[in-house]
Amino acid sequence: MRHRKAGFTLDRTRAPRVAMLRQLATSLIVHERITTTFARARAVRPLVETSITRSRKPTLATRRELLKNFSPKTVERLLTTLGPRFAQRAGGYTRMTKRTPRRGDGAAIVTLEFVS
Repeated sequence: MRHRKAGFTLDRTRAPRVAMLRQLATSLIVHERITTTFARARAVRPLVETSITRSRKPTLATRRELLKNFSPKTVERLLTTLGPRFAQRAGGYTRMTKRTPRRGDGAAIVTLEFVS
């Protein structure tokens, strides 16, 4: 039973789940918009939001923290583009917009994007 267990498992063990979430977050940071399932979007949203919040202050410590999860190219984009863009915003950097369900299995599909 999963009583009082926080977090999202997404029907995966830890290593594949972490890899998938990092890749989704990287895709969102690079392309600024991704289309994925509702459950995956809900799981990746906190990772992206905390990364943007960290990147608002471009210090060496911040860069090293971000390099634990992302590639150097992605970290550079966070610190030079997205951090300054959301410097005056107090959280809530992403938006989920519902799309039509997926044809094969009827899964709820959303578009996850940065607010302007």
